Amino acid sequence: MRNDLENYLQYIRAEAKSPCTLIAYERDLRQFESYLQRFFEGGEVRSDGIDVQMIRDWLRWLHDGKVGNRSLARKTAALNSFFRYLKLTGRIAKNPMDRVKRPKFEKKLPHYFTEEEIRALLAAPGRESLTGVRDCAILELLYSSGLRISELAELRLNDIDLNRGLMRVVGKGSKERVVPVGSQAVSAIRDYLPARAKLRTEESSERLFLTKSGKDFDQRQLTNILDKYFRRIALQKGFSPHTLRHSFATHLLARGADLRAVQEMLGHANLQTTEIYTHVTLEDVKKAYKKGHPRGKD
Repeated sequence: MRNDLENYLQYIRAEAKSPCTLIAYERDLRQFESYLQRFFEGGEVRSDGIDVQMIRDWLRWLHDGKVGNRSLARKTAALNSFFRYLKLTGRIAKNPMDRVKRPKFEKKLPHYFTEEEIRALLAAPGRESLTGVRDCAILELLYSSGLRISELAELRLNDIDLNRGLMRVVGKGSKERVVPVGSQAVSAIRDYLPARAKLRTEESSERLFLTKSGKDFDQRQLTNILDKYFRRIALQKGFSPHTLRHSFATHLLARGADLRAVQEMLGHANLQTTEIYTHVTLEDVKKAYKKGHPRGKD
């Protein structure tokens, strides 16, 4: 199995899976390989010798060890992807995961900022400094276009057409999409460009957003900057850069945007992923009903 696993990991790296997915899948599959040693009496684990019962025993062992259904669902997804690869390459004849029941879990409704909180957040950076002007543009663009933090970090100057209010984004799996950029975000970026010229050094790249030393941002640096502003306006814990993405989608749908258009802007491959935001807006409708209708209270 070890050689098969290494080949599989090379395969999904070439498929441009997200770094987080790569790390999680590799960890899960190596844990599975280690567990299987008991069935192969300490010898080499053979991929073609793994059967359904071994997989079920591992999942039961994890469940007994208090591993939650969400983690179990990811581990079964990693196994399914691995065995699909083995079948594709002819290493096995059948995918044993076809006979394994997937664990179910309740999808948590995403956190999102209210429109009032968004207004406070976008006003939080001071405009007196170069980094304050930059941070304002970062916040405006994240909320305006629903970007992932990784997508924001990778943006280049020539990815944005400020005159047309459009932006080219490279998302998961290196898939490209074009998303609108709102007028407020366009204005904030125009204000930032002179500041960027001052932050820039001879070693700077063509990335849109630069650190105060003129270098490229990584995701952790961007997250730390955003956390600073989140703490100023939100008492609730659990807010993250992704909360701005959730807010973007929730506010669009609450104001009547088409679900498929929102799916396209977010870069979701599956419409079901986007549909969770309809549940969020429906929850708001139900709360308003219970609060305001004479017969709506519990």
